[in-house]
Amino acid sequence: MKTFTKRALGMLSAVSLVALTATSALAQEKRVIGVSIPAATHGWTGGVVYHAEQAAKEIKAAFPNIDVVVKTSPSAAAQVSALEDLSAGSKLDALVILPFTSEELTGPVEQVKAGGTFITVVDRGLTDPSIQDLYVAGDNIAVGANTAKWLAEKLNNEGNIVVLRGIPTVIDDERIQGFTDVIKGTNIKILDIQYANWNQDQAFTLMQDYLAKYPKIDAVWANDDDMLLGVLEAIKQSGRKEIKYALGGNGMKEVIEMVKAKNPVTPISTPYPPSMIKSAIYMTAAQFSGQAPHAWQFQA
Repeated sequence: MKTFTKRALGMLSAVSLVALTATSALAQEKRVIGVSIPAATHGWTGGVVYHAEQAAKEIKAAFPNIDVVVKTSPSAAAQVSALEDLSAGSKLDALVILPFTSEELTGPVEQVKAGGTFITVVDRGLTDPSIQDLYVAGDNIAVGANTAKWLAEKLNNEGNIVVLRGIPTVIDDERIQGFTDVIKGTNIKILDIQYANWNQDQAFTLMQDYLAKYPKIDAVWANDDDMLLGVLEAIKQSGRKEIKYALGGNGMKEVIEMVKAKNPVTPISTPYPPSMIKSAIYMTAAQFSGQAPHAWQFQA
């Protein structure tokens, strides 16, 4: 597989659309691309929905022979049903999917693949990567590892921390792996690590539990900026003052404003662009215009 850097991924949208336009005369047969993504249940997926809808409009305008059908789902079960609807509605030439959860969506995507559909997987991944023809994601191990390195340096490799996980997915596993591998090389103790499903309210509740359970917490890693907002509110309401750092990730606007304002508790945020869905849709459409990137992997 070919691997592209974050800069290369950022350039894919514009480059891919130009390539598609330049070769539009090569393919006039009617094609259908299904796009299955989580609903806008938090800030990052809100960005995913926006960029997916924009890509669908732009491709349709440039290529009347390509239909891009976007379906959003509020849960893994709903996404399985959405896949069934997409497959039953018409023959899918390609499927672009950002799985709600990895394990629950792997089997249903494999069934779609069996019908001859080109499969593009975005971000969260499947438990069986052999199903995908194209994969677009960020370097999630680096997201966790780089956060842990920064935190370890600031804490002088000592202290007690708590961690909030996202939804059970490949990328959450990778972030946690990157983070914990670095922490293992320090004297920092991870007091607790539980799922809050990339949800602000669930993170608020979980952080309240952490605060009640542990009398001294030096830092928190929330794995995502939506969860971070819940964490910060729980800390604020508790009145606890010993927590030096509370970090998230994904570059949410509210958190970026904290970073710009040099907030001492949240001085950094790790960018993770939702626009990767747009690149994935463009590259999938390229399959039908002579620009086929079979078995490539794009990684931010």
